[in-house]
Amino acid sequence: MIRGKNVNQALAILRYANKRAALGIEKCVKSAIANANEAAEKANISVDPDDLWLKAAYVDQGPTKNRRRMRPAPQGRAYKERRHFCHVTVLVSSDKQDAETKADGKAGESRPAVSKRAKRGGAAAAPRAKRGAAKAETVETAAAEEKPQKKASKAASKLGGALRRKKKTDE
Repeated sequence: MIRGKNVNQALAILRYANKRAALGIEKCVKSAIANANEAAEKANISVDPDDLWLKAAYVDQGPTKNRRRMRPAPQGRAYKERRHFCHVTVLVSSDKQDAETKADGKAGESRPAVSKRAKRGGAAAAPRAKRGAAKAETVETAAAEEKPQKKASKAASKLGGALRRKKKTDE
């Protein structure tokens, strides 16, 4: 939602986003801006906070150890509730975003637009007509394979029953 955006744009998006985590992430972005300014002042580098942009923003799973609570349950029992935490990482950069993509070599290349189905790969990437034909073929082959097996299993059960009856009469 905010990756690769200018800091001011990201803060505006988070301010008016109707998401539960938006307030906490907004605080993290503000903290990252303040940290960038402080680090720049210590290194005697001038950084304009309006020129910063978000290089990366992601959330990782945090610890749950020693964060267990007991919740009342019916009939005098108790449910264990594990309190989950997360690590929010926000990387702020003063370099231009265009310079970053040119360094990777991806900005100069032009690629055709790829559909969401093609990105997923597998059967979803195939056109509808081909995919339907492929399913019909697999159904026919599966049906052809199953029929002889069923006949063999019925014949085997009849043979087994006949052998059991013969043993009983011999004894």
